Amino acid sequence: MKLFAAGLSYKTAPVDLRERLAVAPGKLGCAGCRLKVGGGLAEVVVLSTCNRVEVYGVAMDRSPSPDAIFQQLAPEGTDCQSGMYVHQGAPAIRHLLSVTSGMDSMVLGETEITGQVKLAYETAHGAKLTGPVLNRLFQKAFQTAKAIRTRTQIGRGATSVGRVAVELAEKIFGGDLTQKTVMILGAGKMGEACVRHLAKKGVRTVLVANRSLERAQNLANEFGGRALGLEDCARALAEADIVVSSTGSPQTVLHRPEIEAAMRVRRNRPLVLIDIAVPRDIAPEVQRLENVYLYNIDHLEAIVRENLHLREQELSRCQAIIAEHAREVQARLDRVPVRDGKAAVPGDSGFTLFQPAACCG
Repeated sequence: MKLFAAGLSYKTAPVDLRERLAVAPGKLGCAGCRLKVGGGLAEVVVLSTCNRVEVYGVAMDRSPSPDAIFQQLAPEGTDCQSGMYVHQGAPAIRHLLSVTSGMDSMVLGETEITGQVKLAYETAHGAKLTGPVLNRLFQKAFQTAKAIRTRTQIGRGATSVGRVAVELAEKIFGGDLTQKTVMILGAGKMGEACVRHLAKKGVRTVLVANRSLERAQNLANEFGGRALGLEDCARALAEADIVVSSTGSPQTVLHRPEIEAAMRVRRNRPLVLIDIAVPRDIAPEVQRLENVYLYNIDHLEAIVRENLHLREQELSRCQAIIAEHAREVQARLDRVPVRDGKAAVPGDSGFTLFQPAACCG
C-alpha cells in the first residue's frame, strides 16, 4: 500500500494549465471513480480549487505510478509533467496537512482552503472512494488546521487592501455594516475590489459614481445599486457612510468644504473615506474633521505589510504543529494491517478495490 499526493498548483503551473485540469465540485466524485478504476487505487480523493488540482490516493503495488494516475485528469493533448509534483509516504502526509491548514496557500494562513478540502473529502467518502488510510489522514488534517487556528495567530489580520478596508469600516461602525451605504468613485479595479469585499458584508446600498455613466450603471447593476455621474458625488456624500475613491484623476476630486457640507447634512454621523487613488482623490486635510476617518493607499498597504509580517513570524509555530500531527498520523497508519491487498482495521471487513458511485453507472 502506497500513500501518495500528486498535483499542480499556482506555485508550479500557470492558470491556463490549471483551468484545463480543474474539476467542478459536482464532478469530484465522478473524477475520483474514474481515477480509482483506471489507476487500480484502493482509495482516492480529488481536490480542485482555483489555485490547485491534486489527487490523494492509496495505490496498490501493481498500480501505475502516481503521475500516470494524475494524468488521467488531463484532457487529451495536455502536458502537465513540467508543473506536476508527487509526494509519497510521510511527505504526502505533511503536504496534505500543510494544504489544509493554509500553509501552502497564496495568502499564508487563509481559511477558505480548509472548507474546500473538507468538501473534496466528504464527496469522496460519500462515493465510497475512501477507506481506513485516507479517512484517518483527512481527519488528522482537519484537526491540524483547527489546532493551527487556535494555537497561533497565522490567520489574524487582513492581507489584501480590500479586506483591510472592510476591517477598518467594521471597527468604526461596531462590526455591523448591514445598514450602511457604500459609494465608489471611479471604476478602478482596486476600488471595485474594495466594494466587492464590503458588499459581501451585506451593506444596504451601493452607489457608483463615474465619468462614464454607462460604466457606472453596469457596475451598479452588478451590486443591485444606483449609478451617478461623477459630478453628483458631492451631493451623495450625505447619503453614503463609506466612500471608496479610485478615479485616476490628476486633480483632487473631494475637498474639505464639500465634506464639511455633507457632515452638516449627516448631523455628524461617522463617514469613512478610503482613498486608494494615486494621485489622491481626497484632500488630506479632511481627516481633521470630527467623525471623518480618512485612509489612503499607504495606510492600507502598511496594515497589509504588518499583518503579513505577523503571519510570517507565526510560520515556524505552525510548521511545528504540522510536524507533530504528521508523526501522530504516520504512527497510526503504520499500524493499519493489510489483508488480501487491502487496508483494514480491527473489526472492519476491509473494502473492495472499487465500489461504484451512482454517477459512474
